[in-house]
Amino acid sequence: ALEPLSVGLAIGIASALTGYLSSNPRFYCNYVECCPSAGHRLNASALKERLDARLFGQHLAKDVVLKAVMGFSNNPSPKKPLTLSLHGWAGTGKNFLSQILAEHVHPAGLRSKFVHLFLATLHFPHQDKVKQYKEQLQNWIQGNVSACPHSVFIFDEMDKMHPGLMDAIKPFLDYYEEVDGVSYRKAIFIFLSNAGGDLINKAALDFWSSGKSREEIQLKDLEPMLSVGVFNNKNSGLWHSSLIDRNLIDYFVPFLPLEHKHVKMCVRAEMTARGYAVDEQVVQAVADEMTFFPKEQKIYSDKGCKTVQAKLDIHEDI
Repeated sequence: ALEPLSVGLAIGIASALTGYLSSNPRFYCNYVECCPSAGHRLNASALKERLDARLFGQHLAKDVVLKAVMGFSNNPSPKKPLTLSLHGWAGTGKNFLSQILAEHVHPAGLRSKFVHLFLATLHFPHQDKVKQYKEQLQNWIQGNVSACPHSVFIFDEMDKMHPGLMDAIKPFLDYYEEVDGVSYRKAIFIFLSNAGGDLINKAALDFWSSGKSREEIQLKDLEPMLSVGVFNNKNSGLWHSSLIDRNLIDYFVPFLPLEHKHVKMCVRAEMTARGYAVDEQVVQAVADEMTFFPKEQKIYSDKGCKTVQAKLDIHEDI
């Protein structure tokens, strides 16, 4: 049995430590993840540098997201949460960009307790449970934003979401100061979808066919078409959604199909990340194993950079 003096001493030390930590939040937050303070601002130059170094062939997405996020971060009193909808074929960088953004809001990224990733096929698999999912989703978002106003919510596989499910979060994305005593204005919502990819690819191919550079493509060339296409697409997750009807999605961000040169950039970046010296023979070999479209011109990778890691594995011995 512990002596009364020992117990009293332990309690005293614990109380003193608790008091010190509570009065010194910076010290406490070095060891336990804390929600950013009200005056927290993102590092624009660091975010831009990361995007430039790792996200290839997406001048539109980088520019739009960087400006949107920094404007939102620097606004002391935004009128609504930032809501981005990222569209394009698989392997073009949608997941990658959302992860980079999450890491710049919360350094732990997807491991952070303030970053929440939802997968349609994992978290909302059954059509007959949509009503239950709506209630669970509302409670989850409300609870987490109450704990941290700067929460980040990422919804992947939007094109596999049940129609109407996302309308459950409409009150949280709207221009309300508070909903049931909770303000959502500092939160970030990101939707990832393959829906609209065909429209983006066709537009990119039209630019190429007319002799224009892909860098000449501007947001105004794609966003109106993309928002209408997603709204009318039954398999978009946003079919006839009030989120679009009420203009609650701030930006529809198009991800362009990737060309040969972008695939090679992905291979070089992956080799560097693995600690290898970049070998151009290997870079070319991996790129040659990818498939491209249209069938005749073979301009764009039909899987983006999605299979680069797996294909590089078989060349490691080289």
